Amino acid sequence: MNFDAIFSDFPVLQSDHLVLSKIEDIHLEEVFAIYNNDAVFTYCGIIPKHNKQTVQKMISHFERDFNKKKRIKWGIFQDNRLVGIIEVMSFNKDVNMASIGYFLAEEFWNKGISTEAVQRIVRFLFEEVNINRIQAEVMPANKISKKVLLKNGFIKEGVLRQASVWAGKGVIDLEIYSILKNDYMLERGINMTMMTSC
Repeated sequence: MNFDAIFSDFPVLQSDHLVLSKIEDIHLEEVFAIYNNDAVFTYCGIIPKHNKQTVQKMISHFERDFNKKKRIKWGIFQDNRLVGIIEVMSFNKDVNMASIGYFLAEEFWNKGISTEAVQRIVRFLFEEVNINRIQAEVMPANKISKKVLLKNGFIKEGVLRQASVWAGKGVIDLEIYSILKNDYMLERGINMTMMTSC
């Protein structure tokens, strides 16, 4: 795992229609609009935030977590507007894996944005960070998120029954989805020997 590819300088990632980059104080209004909407977090282990000062502090926490190399949150930008957030966390160097999570402002649902953002993060993690496994934990009722993962080559591994506590949700079941680097490379016809070793 090439940690420097993530945490030396904040990585800015571009795709056909999106830019994934750092969330800063100037984005407060857009971040607050996301966190202030209960519907956004129906299937997330995140409690909505209805106080703008609380959200402002959260933005500084994004920076703190990045500096501690614990997690990285990208703002998902479309036409210079913050439309969502995608993050990588739970790094496990021994297994060479990490987990991802994402959510969008409600007005940008069902436009293919999450699918494109996840696709770009997966490419970054496999081809530049050299991670071997990426996984996502999804509440069984979250059909849209599961579709996003399946479109990006993830497979459902199973269900962890009553195995986790999520904020605001209590004890819940979680479906585990994952994609391995080898599967990703084979699907794209990329020669594994050309990639940097772990």
